[in-house]
This record gives sequence, structure tokens and C-alpha cells, in this order.
Amino acid sequence: MVDSSRKRLVIGNWKMHGDAAFNSELLAGLRAGIAGVQQCDLAVCVPFPYLYQVRSLLEGTGVSWGAQDVSPHEKGAYTGEVAAAMLADFACSWVLVGHSERRSGHGETDSLVAEKAAAALAAGIAPVVCVGETLQEHEAGQALEVVSRQLAPVLALGAEALAKLVIAYEPVWAIGTGLTATPEQAQEVHAHIRQQLEAAGAGQVRILYGGSVKGSNAASLFVMPDIDGALVGGASLAATEFLSIAAA
Repeated sequence: MVDSSRKRLVIGNWKMHGDAAFNSELLAGLRAGIAGVQQCDLAVCVPFPYLYQVRSLLEGTGVSWGAQDVSPHEKGAYTGEVAAAMLADFACSWVLVGHSERRSGHGETDSLVAEKAAAALAAGIAPVVCVGETLQEHEAGQALEVVSRQLAPVLALGAEALAKLVIAYEPVWAIGTGLTATPEQAQEVHAHIRQQLEAAGAGQVRILYGGSVKGSNAASLFVMPDIDGALVGGASLAATEFLSIAAA
């Protein structure tokens, strides 16, 4: 059974979607349905321009919010970057770091991801550190090796830091493709991550699964002992679907 001391966490990643009107309607749906979600923490990670809107519409509702990336730098001549202290100004609880779309599209390295995680922690924001293998790596049987490599610089931050973050396993081949790792495949990688966290003195860190999660498959994933919730992409853009995942 899942360790009851680890409360479930479901985070919606809006990616580059939304506008003021759409967001208002989506968040109204979340506010209307959040009372039915008692068994997990619920959050959304949204594009930078909408952090003020999301804060104003979700404050006091029980749904927390965050951003999708952060600079490793505290301040300076870094045009286009957003510092962790700026996210803290909007009361962000979370920030995604190392999402596969950042790793592949922006060349983010494992060490840079760890630097971003450290910057978030220094500002009192919990980083959601994303790891996962590509289809080629998956088919070559390298999933555990890849995830271990990606985690290594993060684990080096130490047990005290690790206790304040979240890990999200997102097999790249299952993101936005409609494909999903079977619960057993996901559990194998989650158990491997758990072993590494335990060795680092942080076994209670929550590990989320991300990759085409929806209401129809959430329950079968969440029954696995080391899957503590989900990082949800497209399904987080529909309030009813997102809430159904949380209800699972």
C-alpha cells in the first residue's frame, strides 16, 4: 500500500496555454470543485504572465500555484529570465525545473537543473524536479540509468534540501503522445527513485508520475506504492478532468 504519511499531490502544468478569459473560467471550475478533493494537495503551474491572475483567483481556496521554470541566478543582466525571488513575490509554492521540454528544447543539463532547484529552495519555493528517458533510451532498456544520471546532481544537494522538493518521473515518450507507461512500468522507475532518495536520507519525498495522465488511468497509477500523485499536462486544462484525476 501507499505510505499514508505521504499525502498525494496533483499538479497541473498548463505549458504555453491560456489567456485571461480562459484562465478565469478554468479556475472558476477548480474553485467550484475543490471541496470534493480532500485526499490530496492540488496545484497548477502556469505561464509567468498569469501568476498575478492565478494568485488573485486561487488565494484562500486550497489550490496552490507555481511557475514552469526559474533562473538559477539571483539577479543580474539576464534578459528574459525570472528569478526565484520574483516568483516568491507572487506567493508561488512550486516551480517546475528540468521538464523534458526544457531539457530538449533549451539544452538544459542535469547540473543546471540542480542549480535551478537550489535557487528555488533558497527562495522558499519547492522545486518539482522532472526526470525521464526518451523513447530511444526506453527501448534500449536505459530508463533507470538515465534517471539516475539526471538525479545525481540533485541528490548532491543533501537530505535537508531534498526533504523540501518533489520529484516527477515523466517518461518523455509518454508526454503529449497519448501513450502512458503501464502502472507496473512506472512503479519500477518510481521504486528505483525511492531507493536513491532513501540512500540520501530523504525517503519520504513525494514522487509524481507525468505522461498522458487522465481521469481514466489515474486510479490504476495511484494504487502503485511509490506513485504519490501526478504531474498533469493537457488534462489540467479542463477543470472536470483535472478534478477527476485528483479524486482518483
